[in-house]
Amino acid sequence: MAAWFNSTMPILGVPSSFLPKPISLPLPSSFRNNGDVNNSLHEQRLEGGKNEDMSKSLSDDEMNVKQDNIWQLFREAQQNILYLNNQRLGAIEELNKTKKEKQFLFDKIKKLEAGRKEGTDKLSTCSELLLRIDTMVLGSVISPAEASDFRSLVLNHKGSVADVFNLVSHKRDSELLRELRHFSDQSKTRGFHIIHICTEMTPLVPRGSVASYVTGISRALQRKGHLVEVILPKYACLDLDDVQGLREVKAEAYSYFNGQLHGNKIWTGVVYGIGVTLIEPLHYSSFFNRDMIYDYPDDFERFSYFCRASLDYIVKCGKQPDVLHLHNWETAIVGPLFWDIFFNKGLGGTRILLTCHDFNSQGIEQPNKLALCGLDPSSLHRHDRLQDNTNTQFVNILKGGVVYSNRVVIMSSIHPKHTIVRNLSHELEPTLNVHGDKLVVAPYGFEKSTWDPSTDYFLPENFNAENLNGKAVCKVALLQQLRLSEHPSTILVGCNFSEGADIDVKKMKDIVLNGKQNDVQFILMNTSERPVLNQALESLWKELKDDDNIKFVGEYDESLSHLLFAGSDIMLCRSFLDPTDETPLKALRYGASPIAVGQDAPKNRVILFERNLMNHDQEATKYSKIINNTFGNMSLGLAIDEIRSNPSKWKRRIMEAMSHDLSWDGECYEVHLAAYSAIKNM
Repeated sequence: MAAWFNSTMPILGVPSSFLPKPISLPLPSSFRNNGDVNNSLHEQRLEGGKNEDMSKSLSDDEMNVKQDNIWQLFREAQQNILYLNNQRLGAIEELNKTKKEKQFLFDKIKKLEAGRKEGTDKLSTCSELLLRIDTMVLGSVISPAEASDFRSLVLNHKGSVADVFNLVSHKRDSELLRELRHFSDQSKTRGFHIIHICTEMTPLVPRGSVASYVTGISRALQRKGHLVEVILPKYACLDLDDVQGLREVKAEAYSYFNGQLHGNKIWTGVVYGIGVTLIEPLHYSSFFNRDMIYDYPDDFERFSYFCRASLDYIVKCGKQPDVLHLHNWETAIVGPLFWDIFFNKGLGGTRILLTCHDFNSQGIEQPNKLALCGLDPSSLHRHDRLQDNTNTQFVNILKGGVVYSNRVVIMSSIHPKHTIVRNLSHELEPTLNVHGDKLVVAPYGFEKSTWDPSTDYFLPENFNAENLNGKAVCKVALLQQLRLSEHPSTILVGCNFSEGADIDVKKMKDIVLNGKQNDVQFILMNTSERPVLNQALESLWKELKDDDNIKFVGEYDESLSHLLFAGSDIMLCRSFLDPTDETPLKALRYGASPIAVGQDAPKNRVILFERNLMNHDQEATKYSKIINNTFGNMSLGLAIDEIRSNPSKWKRRIMEAMSHDLSWDGECYEVHLAAYSAIKNM
């Protein structure tokens, strides 16, 4: 894919303005084919010796003319050499200038990375210290009560913990205990202690929307002073290189399943400053030693075992979290387990929050399987508990999670609560109506620490909603880097094809050709390693490669990806409905209009139009309102027309959209904080 540019790429680092301009020279009659002047003179002298009469017949004037011609050739050759040397010096000067600029950017990046790393290291120190406390209580070095006191101490004073406790992994238990017991008590407002029991997390298990959500909201919560931990199954496919300080906990960790206790191996580490615990079953080792994460006939057995083991581990460690945060049906069984078995095991102050990313899969099972993890099927197979609303002979695990949770967060950036309950709950509407007071809707987000034009170190100049001057600078830099012509009136449309994207080559070709008629430039970037996607892009490139207003980038470049969002006027995206596609969110943040062009783009607009008619704006998220009132019903052609016909109105729209924080730290964090606060006060 990278070879697409080779045929048109100039000499690396040398601008086209410095390429030599050749001088055409007349070919004198005295030159041979090789052009060697000295040889020509020498041969003439030899011929003169052989034929003295011919030599004598030449007049002195003719000889002088020939010599003048030869010296003229020498002077012209010298001029060419001098011209080339000047061009070479100019190119060297330009290269040195470029090197200095690159060094400046490199130093800036190193400085920013050092600051980011310092913040991450502080979170990592706190998380690693908490995991060591877990290890000590599991190994009977300290009591559960003392462990609880230590956790409260760390949680209440996270600001100074990282400065006092360093190199935690290199210290013996006795040394660490001594430091903990002498740690000075400083006042600080206490945050929440949240433990996620989940089946996905980026970057360890980047399976779907749950993975990015768990990591995103956890990082946002920790930035605001809360303590967050994550418990995951130890899948065979885990990329453990992303886990900092990974270690096996040397302690007995048993959990009840199928009528007896079974041992587990516990691993701990830190990811993005978040304490992570991995549970590896010993007896049921095949549960998570498989090629896929989901879609096996024994999924209930697999995940109910993990849920029971997670609760056993929490109690064994003496943890007393404020909230156990569950996700989808796979860990929803924690709700019944918690209230029926674990509430009186030191978790009296803990509450349950369930997040539903969709209702497509609900975990429909035979009631007798509940007994595998210690639950009573007869008491739970009831219409007001776990009995499925449609197939009453079965139990519905997701329904049980809703019933046994204190709050239910439904993740949806576009749909309001009433639409989800009425049209998208897949037969759970009666249950959701009964428990309607528990339900809140939160939008998806993106990682603000990485994607923020006001601090983005990949950009040549930063900008924000109040000052958009830097965006124009980024656009020029993007056009120069990709060697596209620079015209102030030209609209630049970006598109990055991410993992999971399905490209309709014919549709994309039509979009590009229609845009070409309106003097629009396109930059199409591939961010996926999937061969099928690469083939589709290559096919599209072959169709349009001769167009000077289109540039294809076949390999992912992180810095160029950031510059693409910052420099584009419009960003094409697949959908406003897909939670895994962060393109619309990032586009709005970077001052570009998101335009949906995927296969369900008409569906997007129909849904948004219907929502306008229903006029339920009080339930809509900020993202939904922005899309609803501006870009949701807009095609690429309409966007281009408005940019040209009413640029001041368009700029106001862009600035308004940029002013909203659509990251995990914005509305998503606010909804979760309100939910945690509400259930903690119950």
